Amino acid sequence: MLKRMILMLAVALAVLGGLGFFKYRQISAAIAQGKSFTPPPTAVTTLVAKRESWPATFNVIGTAQAIQGVTVSADLPGTVDKINFESGQQIKAGEILVELDTRQERAQLAAAEADAELAKITYARQQKLVSEGVVARTEYDNALAQQKSTEARVGEIKATIERKIIRAPFSGIIGLRQANLGQYLAAGQAIVSLQSLNPIYVNFGVPQQTAPQLKVGRALKITSDDVRGVQFSGRVTALDSVVDQTTRNIQVQATLTNSGGKLRPGMFVQVELSLGEARNVISLPATAINYAPYGDSVYVVAEMQDPKTGKNYKGVRQQFVKVEGSRGDQVAVVRRAGRSRPPDHRGAPRQEPADLRRGGTAARPDLPRGDHPHGHRRPRLGPAAGSPGRRRAVQHRGPAHGTRAQAAGTEGAAGTAGAVRRDRVTIAARHCRPGTSALQ
Repeated sequence: MLKRMILMLAVALAVLGGLGFFKYRQISAAIAQGKSFTPPPTAVTTLVAKRESWPATFNVIGTAQAIQGVTVSADLPGTVDKINFESGQQIKAGEILVELDTRQERAQLAAAEADAELAKITYARQQKLVSEGVVARTEYDNALAQQKSTEARVGEIKATIERKIIRAPFSGIIGLRQANLGQYLAAGQAIVSLQSLNPIYVNFGVPQQTAPQLKVGRALKITSDDVRGVQFSGRVTALDSVVDQTTRNIQVQATLTNSGGKLRPGMFVQVELSLGEARNVISLPATAINYAPYGDSVYVVAEMQDPKTGKNYKGVRQQFVKVEGSRGDQVAVVRRAGRSRPPDHRGAPRQEPADLRRGGTAARPDLPRGDHPHGHRRPRLGPAAGSPGRRRAVQHRGPAHGTRAQAAGTEGAAGTAGAVRRDRVTIAARHCRPGTSALQ
């Protein structure tokens, strides 16, 4: 019995030992494989950036405003007796729009006119008698004052009647009627809107740094998505005297011809201002720009060197740029900005390459454009990707996100210019060669 138990125990220990040895070899092999594993290079899409001539224009959203626009209202309280217009009608200045009930005032006017006539006769009689010395001068003065008082009373009642006849203050288009026949209107109650549509104002705001380039009389073009195929031309007629402290914008007013009343007050429009001669810029897709508080940047594909092995490979580095203006989904890079880089993913401060510290533009204007076909490329960030001496823009495909972001650069002999969105930068850094960074 004891021998059998010892045998069973020995067999169990042998089985457990074999399993433990097998798992130990498995784990050791996995650790060794992990140490020797090198992740594959990250795939990116490149785009050759070219220098283009962009007109020096400034695009902004504006609001149309009538040169003259009022809400016609009742001056005095009363009941609507007549309405002499239809909604949406073209009205000329001075036309009668609404008449209020003036029967009581007209009766008072008749009585006042009778009193005025009597006062006039009395004054003429007193004037004759005082010249003959029959009556005292005091009675003559009283008659004169009575005559003037009754005449003033007649004028007051006539003015009241006239104020209850509501006229158009200027020519324009009537809006929707807000009063009905027989309705009692309080003083100041709205009746209808009246707007003068031709010409028309367009108000918009521009940044304070652009304001010095704006002068009264500068031409501009205005379009609206609601009026397709029509472009309006106008001129700047006034600039506000103050800059808004919240937005740091200054309000500008332009005047333009609005034939047919296509633009209505309150509509938003697109304003295109010409600020001078055309300028040469590097045009990049908007998604290639990494916008950040410390500065805008793109990512440049360039030849890198592994600090451990000394081998060259193709990677990306960050390039700070100055962005000004946009056209559709393209933005204009006007120059290269010499600034310090942000820390890398390990928190260590980065040093800028010497060519970045020297400043300059993102794509050097003296470099040849080359004969590369236009379009996107998908090289690998490895030694076999592309040939040396080419600067391209990149578009990064993050394996963890499944998204894309474009980047840009210029052909030349000094590397490849490109850009990736910042939320994909860490992915590029983690999938480069061991001991290196994608932003080097």
